[in-house]
Amino acid sequence: MGIGTAGMRCMILRYSKTALVASIAFLLSLIFFNNLTDYTSNLNFVIHVLSMDTTFPDNKLMGRAITNPMIHHAFYAGIIVWEGLAAIILWVATVGLLKNVKSPAARFNSKKSLAAGGITLSLLLWFFAFITIGGEWFVMWQSSIWNGQDAAFRMFACQGIILLFLMQPDAD
Repeated sequence: MGIGTAGMRCMILRYSKTALVASIAFLLSLIFFNNLTDYTSNLNFVIHVLSMDTTFPDNKLMGRAITNPMIHHAFYAGIIVWEGLAAIILWVATVGLLKNVKSPAARFNSKKSLAAGGITLSLLLWFFAFITIGGEWFVMWQSSIWNGQDAAFRMFACQGIILLFLMQPDAD
């Protein structure tokens, strides 16, 4: 007794969702690894954004600037931990989804919660930390050199689309 067309479609969708969750986990793992092994490159980004030293010269919001190196390192460490935690959660979620890819739909659907949590954690990093805090509080958008809003939006949009696809109910 073989698998029918509807069953094949369900399996393809489940494997697709699992692969996309794994791809975000891998991406965040690479970002985490890069930030640890090339600490200075992205630390410079954090320093310039928090210092607001490349924003418009007549910027009336310069009172928000943070120039304390200890705070720069704390912010950057927080970002690295956030990325690492989201990656770990998504790897665990990937394993859970993979183990249940052939399970009844209700069981597979229930395994999506951890993946949704991991993706949401990552979405919060890109939206809240980079777009909101970096982009608006520290007016990163004013910098032509240290503006990471496009990259943050790209990460947020790609992962948001994957979350929407993941959360579509699966059937038997």
